[in-house]
Amino acid sequence: MPQATDRRSNLPTDGLAELQLLHLADSALPIGSLAHSFGLESLESAELLNAAKLPDFFDVYLSEAGLVEAVFCRAAWRLGASTTFSPAPWLDLNEKLSARKPSRESRAASAALGQHFIMAVKGLGEFPAIAAACQASQSTHSMIHHSTSFGLAGGALSFAEDRVIEAFLHQSIAGLVSACQRLMPFGQCEATRLLWALKPRMVQIAKQSSLRTIDDVASFTPLLDWGTMEHPALAMRLFIS
Repeated sequence: MPQATDRRSNLPTDGLAELQLLHLADSALPIGSLAHSFGLESLESAELLNAAKLPDFFDVYLSEAGLVEAVFCRAAWRLGASTTFSPAPWLDLNEKLSARKPSRESRAASAALGQHFIMAVKGLGEFPAIAAACQASQSTHSMIHHSTSFGLAGGALSFAEDRVIEAFLHQSIAGLVSACQRLMPFGQCEATRLLWALKPRMVQIAKQSSLRTIDDVASFTPLLDWGTMEHPALAMRLFIS
């Protein structure tokens, strides 16, 4: 059967892979992401974040926390794509990401989503790297973070490296924008425009992540860290984190 091509560029395309990646990157994927605001609820409650501030907030978020997650997602992709998966680098990767999340609530939320995501992908077929990663993390009672599980799955399923990073960033931001829609007067049209405007920034951050390593990347988000730490003390809550 001849390989499918894009008539506009004559480049080969893989429609099935694109659909599968879209499936895994859907913010509505049932892994529990709709239950987390990652501190946004605290910031809104304290009147430190509103709809007018969201464009600047998410631009900075991508530059700081987004870049860190992208670097770790890319490192995990390379582990998943390797023909000789080793548990030790996988465990080390998640441990180093945990160390970059000073808030217990943020670590727990990321680990909950990561665990649910990787188990969902594990149930889709036989993927040796994913099975080995799950076994190693379970036997050592180690966290599996969302960005690392997404990257590992992307590599194990042979999705294009850069597309996986971009898809993860989009999924993460879409989930946070959805939280904002439930927290403040921020309608569907405004959310759509914001996500559309942020896409070039996501691509830029994904490219930057290819130039950084897990040992030289860090973020400075004290306000967001405070928000996640403060969240359990809120009198009324819509979200777990």
